[in-house]
Amino acid sequence: MGALMVIFSLQPKQRRKTTDSVEDELELTTARHRPEGLEQLEAQTQFSRKELQILYRGFKNECPSGVVNEDTFKDIYAQFFPQGDASTYAHFLFSAFDTHHNGSVSFEDFVLGLSILLRGSIQEKLNWAFNLYDINKDGYITKEEMLDIMKAIYDMMGKCTHPVLKEETPRQHVEIFFQKMDKNEDGVVTMDEFIDSCQNDENIMRSMHLFDNVL
Repeated sequence: MGALMVIFSLQPKQRRKTTDSVEDELELTTARHRPEGLEQLEAQTQFSRKELQILYRGFKNECPSGVVNEDTFKDIYAQFFPQGDASTYAHFLFSAFDTHHNGSVSFEDFVLGLSILLRGSIQEKLNWAFNLYDINKDGYITKEEMLDIMKAIYDMMGKCTHPVLKEETPRQHVEIFFQKMDKNEDGVVTMDEFIDSCQNDENIMRSMHLFDNVL
């Protein structure tokens, strides 16, 4: 999760604003998108007011308009994985953060998702992970969707491993995961099946750390 945590909490290139000025900007910004007030975001997330101020400074520094589009998200994310191709995984990750499906991620979208990933309960994290794997958002994960995500992760991470992972490794992992998760063998994995499998299978939970490491 470390990479995602620092994406928008980078030090500003400009002179650091005072706490009061950051809060004023968060409350009264005239940017194209105005975020919710600090108090509301503090109530909706697991972040303190100070942490929200720090995150907002970084977000505004990278995204002065108040929102980030997919291309910008990909450019930022690629900086953390220069040895691989992070574009496909960043696309899927962006879609998971874009909860309104409007092609942009606001500060609220970003910080609400980040709060779940860093400080949410196991149930909340697994719900979020299910949403990531459910690419077409129909409430089910197919083997093809799981393979697309796994391939994207290996494209980003595989070249950085020693020894280098074989091309067929993602498909082998998906076959194992899917067989364990698809309890009724109907060809799709529901959220209940996904969560139950992850919570009750130590090997799957250990493998899910691959997901954690690239967030």
